[in-house]
Parts: sequence; C-alpha cells; structure tokens
Amino acid sequence: MTNPVPSATSRSKRVPTAQVVSRFVWAALSSRHNPLLAQMVVTRRCNLSCGYCNEYDEYSQAISVTRLGAQIAALKRLRTAVVTCTGGEPLLHPQIADVIGEIRRHDMIATMITNGYRLNRERIARLNESGLLEMQISIDNLQPDDSSMKSLSSVEKKLALLAEFAQFKVNINSVLGISEERTEEVLVVAERARQYGFHHSVGILHDGNGALKPLSDRQFRVYRELMNTYGSFLHRLNHCLFQRNLVAGKSNNWKCRAGARYLYICEDGMVHWCSQRRGYPGIPLLEYTRDDISREFDTRKRCSANCTLSCVHQISAFDEWRRPQSRPDPLSSS
Repeated sequence: MTNPVPSATSRSKRVPTAQVVSRFVWAALSSRHNPLLAQMVVTRRCNLSCGYCNEYDEYSQAISVTRLGAQIAALKRLRTAVVTCTGGEPLLHPQIADVIGEIRRHDMIATMITNGYRLNRERIARLNESGLLEMQISIDNLQPDDSSMKSLSSVEKKLALLAEFAQFKVNINSVLGISEERTEEVLVVAERARQYGFHHSVGILHDGNGALKPLSDRQFRVYRELMNTYGSFLHRLNHCLFQRNLVAGKSNNWKCRAGARYLYICEDGMVHWCSQRRGYPGIPLLEYTRDDISREFDTRKRCSANCTLSCVHQISAFDEWRRPQSRPDPLSSS
C-alpha cells in the first residue's frame, strides 16, 4: 500500500457531536420504552460473498421506498433514536440517499453499514445532502479471499474519496478471528484508518447464533495491540464491559435489551432480536407497540452470555442499572 494519504478533513466542525450525544443520552435515560437503535435491512442482496457472513443473498430486490417509508414512520412512532441502514449491501439500493433523507425528515439519526465497494464522489455527495451522520465500512484484510472479500486493497481509493469529500463520520470495522494466517493484517487496516482521520473498531467472529468463536493466542495479542493503540473511547468502554471477558473465553452476565432498546428489522419488515436470532418475536414492525417493547425489555435471553454483537452490547448497557429481567426466555426449550 503505497498510495499517498490525503490530509483528513476535520469532521468535528461538520457533525454537531455534542448535540447528537445529548439527544441520544436523553432518549436513553428519559424512558425505557423506546428503541435506541434500529438496524433496518434495505436489501438483502450483496455484491460480495464472504465465507463467514450469513446476512445476505445474491438475488433479492431492493425494498421499495414506499415500504421503507412506512417502516421509518413506524420507528418514529416508537420514538426510535437511531436508524442504521444495513443489508446485504445498502449501497445496492438505488434510492438509499432518499431513504437516509426520509429518516432525517423524521428527526432520527441516520447511519449505515457498508462494504464501501460502490462508493464514488457522486454517491458521497448525495449522502452528504441526505444528512447521513455516520458510515461504518467493513474491512477485514489487505487482499480479498474466500473468508472475506472486504479488503483494504479493494476500497483504498474509496477511502481517499471519503477523506476528501465526506461530511459524515467514518468508522472502519474489522472482524478478528476470520483467519489465523492473516491476523496481523487488521493492524495495517487500523493504521490506515487513522491516517485517513477515521475511527477504527474491531469485532469478534461469532457463529450462526451470534455466540463467541474463541480467539487464538495470536489473535488475542493482535486484539490487545488494537485496543492499546487504536481503540476509541466507545470501543474501550465496550472492551471493559463485554469484550474483555469474551476474548478470554469467559461469558458475560448482562441484561440484553434486544427487541426493546435494539431492534433488527429484516427484509420482510419483521422485528427480530438480532440478525443472528431471526424468528422471534417475528412481529411486523408496522404492528409493533410499546407493549411489545416493554415485554422484550423484561425478557431474559439465554444466548446473551456468549454474545459478541457489539451493537446490542452498547445499546443495552444504558439500562444495565435497571431492575432484573423477570420474563423467562421464550426460546429456552428450542
């Protein structure tokens, strides 16, 4: 990687961080009956085929903006704070900027998760205009392979465009544990992110149920170096609360608020606990109510002990101080 890195444009003057944080904290503390984060699939189709991923197909059509608009209105009715457009690959949706704009018109924070392959200057400009607050780009290695096609070499030029033109925050996320031989490549990705002025975070590979796949000694050493050198405040906090135990092969005792504070809305418009526990509660978002949120808020999830899903960890942490969950896991016998 010898491409020159352009000077990173300061995003602090573009994104009203203090205002966003204060609004989010108020949403978290003022009530326990509103979602803090909803991840909404806008298309299940992806332009890549990574061996470790189970959240895509190669044929689904983009969800209509009419239906997505109705779902966004339903999330606003539930007083959702943040809506993340995900997939599949959300940049395959031909009207993704309009979807982001609709989220913003409903006065909710809009973010997205992408592999970055389809970024160009025009799309970045449209996302700027739409009001996107943050983009997370997944980069796992330096060169694509069967395990992960999300490689630095494939999106290097896209990162340069983002550094020069994006008016939203950019976070590079790498999944650790995919390949033993290429473990150290994540350090190169993290350093490149820093050179561009982006944040970097690391996730831990999970199985098809979202549970931990233990790290090797080599992977653990790289994880520790990533945390010491590149970890953001939020990432360090997540390490202290959750990942520290997981990377050591230990479980966590916490109150998962999936289905309440965190919602996963699939391509069919149904609410699930998360992408790895699809099928429950399985209620259409348009019919989801405060009673559903209250029920799931108080429901224990047996899968939580070894869960590696950072987004659910971070959102649930806001309510860890509240009373114990009283409802048994409805899937405990499955």
